[in-house]
Amino acid sequence: MIRFLLDGVVVEADAADPTVTLLDYLRYTLRRTGTKEGCAEGDCGACTVLVGTLEGDAVKWRAVNACILFLPMLDGKALKTVESLGGEHPVQRELVARHGSQCGFCTPGFVMSLYGRSIGAAGTEGESVGDVIAGNLCRCTGYGPILAAGEAVPVAAEDDAALVAALKALAPAYGHPQTADDLADLLLANPETRIVAGATDVGLWVTKQHRDLGPTIFIGDIADLKRIEDGPDALTLGAAVSYSDARAALARLHPDLGELVRRIGGVQVRNAGTIGGNIANGSPIGDMPPALIALGATLTLRRGAERRTMPLESFFLSYGKQDRRPGEFVESVRIPRPSPDMLIRVVKLSKRFDSDISGVCGAFALRLADGMVTEARVAFGGMAGIPARAPGCEAALTGQTWSAETVEAAAQALAADYDPIDDLRGSAAYRRSVAANLLRRLWAERSEPVSVLHG
Repeated sequence: MIRFLLDGVVVEADAADPTVTLLDYLRYTLRRTGTKEGCAEGDCGACTVLVGTLEGDAVKWRAVNACILFLPMLDGKALKTVESLGGEHPVQRELVARHGSQCGFCTPGFVMSLYGRSIGAAGTEGESVGDVIAGNLCRCTGYGPILAAGEAVPVAAEDDAALVAALKALAPAYGHPQTADDLADLLLANPETRIVAGATDVGLWVTKQHRDLGPTIFIGDIADLKRIEDGPDALTLGAAVSYSDARAALARLHPDLGELVRRIGGVQVRNAGTIGGNIANGSPIGDMPPALIALGATLTLRRGAERRTMPLESFFLSYGKQDRRPGEFVESVRIPRPSPDMLIRVVKLSKRFDSDISGVCGAFALRLADGMVTEARVAFGGMAGIPARAPGCEAALTGQTWSAETVEAAAQALAADYDPIDDLRGSAAYRRSVAANLLRRLWAERSEPVSVLHG
């Protein structure tokens, strides 16, 4: 059993199957059919709803994709769907007035994304309308009228006082672990249990591959794992920190990290997807690991009361295999704060700018002094079965003059560092070529003859 608030009213739902999606529950049980299924993988945004979580004496709203959100993840929270707005919200009126809908299938998702922006929901603060709706696709109208409608609605927080009181009185019923200690004990006793954080990847295993996840535990509400420690020497992120919550701190480390997060899915994906989940699933095209590896990040794993820390690159062993023992989970990642003499560049290449998976993601962290490369860390995603460093390229740079000749030798060395594959996102030849060209471009952008170059 789970309990949540829908438009302020308590709903009790049977959660016998922990992988029932919120979308299916809305459409087939509650008959709230305004929320649509377009892709069932979190790409199109037609299923966008807002989920509210109690944080102190306020409700933090997040736009999320209902198609890959498992119903138990709603326990103890508040929910709004397009029906909650009643057809008279300013966003809806502006879309009508500006002819922002044609066939109408995608419109409820756009409404909810723009409504989220209008109340200052997570991931929308200070963002352009275009960025807010990057996770919503429309096939009919073009985006001009939709953008105009969103821009016409001012941002103003709503009064959630009554909802705060209702959430405080709501007793969650599902039994999520509340602390990292609880999670450690549970996994030690039941090491086969599947860990689900944001479900932005695991959700597709159910909706697209129809996999049975077996025993499942949801960790998105564990406060210990949602800590952000922004210290003078390093940024430490708990494994359950979402990309939306981490973005500002990552951007303070380096602007390229903030820009990289901006292009990880849409707002809905960033609101649900977590730093630890992106690492733990070991995808060779995960966006963040190459950047974190280049910056020298370390990973802390926990099994029961035991913790061990390793360089992030050591966690990835081979395709689909990570250095994680039964009953062990990713607890946090620590990213050293770059020094001023580091030249940093992170570049994601994909077929679409917004809401697309990397074909290649390259990350460079070079320490330069007196015209010499004194340290080089280079990492790529999409070039091998795991995100990995480029040892030959690094060796060709380290101890050499920062020059066009050095860069060209390092670019050539990349060919021996990786053995990429051909797939839908790019051929092996393309990947080899663009990886080398990213290094050449870095030289072209930052070839000023100075002793210290700032990233």
